[in-house]
Amino acid sequence: MRAEVVSIHIAPEAGAPMQAVTEIEAVAGKGLRGDRYFSRHGTYSGKHDLSRQVTLIEMEALEALARDYHISLLPIESRRNIATRGVALNHLVGKRFRVGEALLLGMELCEPCGYLEQKSGKPVRLGLIHRGGLRAQILESGRIRVGDPVEVLEA
Repeated sequence: MRAEVVSIHIAPEAGAPMQAVTEIEAVAGKGLRGDRYFSRHGTYSGKHDLSRQVTLIEMEALEALARDYHISLLPIESRRNIATRGVALNHLVGKRFRVGEALLLGMELCEPCGYLEQKSGKPVRLGLIHRGGLRAQILESGRIRVGDPVEVLEA
């Protein structure tokens, strides 16, 4: 199975509803152009944490949440920027990988929190423990489009 981008989501301000886009510009050291963390208007922007430049989540994790916990959470509801299929994101902590034209570095797991439950209105925390996604830093700028490959560069 080919690892790929399934969907892309951004929100212009903290707490704003996520919007689906078909492509986005990833800017090294800043984030996704148009997203709340790019402009430092995200809920957790006060930390200016490099790991908040882009977040990813596996479609497989959302499917497991539906199957095992009977909770349907759409990728856009996850408040993560990029939904993927065919790549084990947990294994990318500390690794470089390419998403479309952009080069990313996996920084840390993006564990689910009460804020995600509040915004989604669904009790997702238990079902997404250690499967809530990945926070990443953008090392090289580039376009990311729905359908682009995700290529791990470090084994």
